[in-house]
Amino acid sequence: MLEQWALEPGITYLNHGTVGVPPRRVLAAQQAIRDEIERQPSRFLLRDLGNWVGSPQSGPGRLRTAAEGVAAFVGADGKDLVFVDNATSGVNAVLRSLPLRPDDEIVLTDHSYGAVRNAVAFAAREHGARVVTVEVPYPSFDPEELVERVASALGPRTRLVLVDHITSETALVLPVAAIAARARALRVPVLVDGAHVPGVLPLDIPALGVDYYTANLHKWAHAPRSSAFLWAAPERQSGLHALVISWGLDKGFLAEFDWVGTRDPSPWLAAPVGIAFLHDLGFEAGRAYNHGLAWEAARGLAARWGTSLGMDEASVGSMVTLPLPERAGSTREDAVRLRDALLFEDRIEVQMHARQGRLWARLSAQVYNEMDDFDRLGEAVARRT
Repeated sequence: MLEQWALEPGITYLNHGTVGVPPRRVLAAQQAIRDEIERQPSRFLLRDLGNWVGSPQSGPGRLRTAAEGVAAFVGADGKDLVFVDNATSGVNAVLRSLPLRPDDEIVLTDHSYGAVRNAVAFAAREHGARVVTVEVPYPSFDPEELVERVASALGPRTRLVLVDHITSETALVLPVAAIAARARALRVPVLVDGAHVPGVLPLDIPALGVDYYTANLHKWAHAPRSSAFLWAAPERQSGLHALVISWGLDKGFLAEFDWVGTRDPSPWLAAPVGIAFLHDLGFEAGRAYNHGLAWEAARGLAARWGTSLGMDEASVGSMVTLPLPERAGSTREDAVRLRDALLFEDRIEVQMHARQGRLWARLSAQVYNEMDDFDRLGEAVARRT
């Protein structure tokens, strides 16, 4: 499958989860859209894209048509889904729209993505609110224990629970539906950061019982960068504003997010091509391959490095995070040095970070990978530690 991607020959790429890798077919579709725009830029961007200028056009416009295709893929209705640049932008839109007051609380976990933690801290600071951080049991992960910890953190001043569906560094699949059920009983809204989910797990967003869900399409759903969506339950759409206030102000959820000024819409318009690519590969077969490869690779490397996995197989998707040998180091600087050496000397791209006084590697498995790729990583780390 490697020929379907434009990856540099000779690079062992084990980091699909960081910024995604669009297939050649999707890049070609995106370029075709860009070429089409340039033949009639004003007409395309102001009329065809969203029917914003001139006489009303028949049909919903190109942007809404693409949104409908993405919505169907995640079990949603197109009228409840808008495009954003990335999941962090979706989180920020919800946070900036919250009517926070002094001493209100936002609950999140200590495994939340770093940029999202910053966004929460900023929103809380602006309004005198507080951030309540729930510790995820790790590396021995217990989903039921996490649900209880989050539920125990909810109180009369909780205005939002923000939880990852798949955590970024630790690659754990969190029980968002169970958390949402406990929060809903207390009328606390739930925002899910699903940055790594589309293309990894089957999605039926309304069935999760959450209030907001944002996710990237440019990672595992094969869209061009940067392409993501924000879904909001119908009862939560009023008062939800785009980060860029523009022509759609006070004209409704879709208008606020769809027309925010001149920008390149090609990553969004090409997103359905990425989804079609997934289906052409065989979505379930591809998911099963990626999951099985990531899990077996992690088990093999843990045995080779004399470390252990704290989670069970059901708690991971197409990524698995595992500890390196203690001799590999313990600090962020150690992680940077090892990651750089692997990339620039061994030509292996893999995510590494420091946590809990040791180094960890996050393995991403995509259909262009095979077990030999992970064996090369194991050999390189063994030489360097």
